[in-house]
Amino acid sequence: MIAIGNDHAAVTLKNAVCEHLKEISVEYKDFGCFEGEKCDYPDKAKEVCEAVTSGQAEKAILICGTGVGMSIAANKIKGIRAACCSDYFSVKFTRLHNDANVLCFGERVVGAGLAVELVDVFLNTEFEGGRHATRVDKITALENK
Repeated sequence: MIAIGNDHAAVTLKNAVCEHLKEISVEYKDFGCFEGEKCDYPDKAKEVCEAVTSGQAEKAILICGTGVGMSIAANKIKGIRAACCSDYFSVKFTRLHNDANVLCFGERVVGAGLAVELVDVFLNTEFEGGRHATRVDKITALENK
């Protein structure tokens, strides 16, 4: 299951991503924010990322105006490796080399067509492991300090 959340600046793009997930038969849980609501991105990042760290979700997608605020907030949560990406190469390699478990992007930065392509790359790229596992272990050690 994929957890997805957004703030009030990204309702339209989140809805487009959810529609795409339905079309490709990927199970997801939409944590909101929904049309007409206001919310603070750190609160939404916490809620969605806790679904990942608890095992309720395998991965997550967070969307705000730029994606930056969500990624900063998400990376404060132990066990989360969030990446703010707006291009194919960055998404592919953050999965291959960093084992990112949260993808962040912004409605004011990424259009719906590109967003669904980024989601597909994120969901379909496996972590390479090997020498990269050692580096991810070092990231984990930093958060455990």
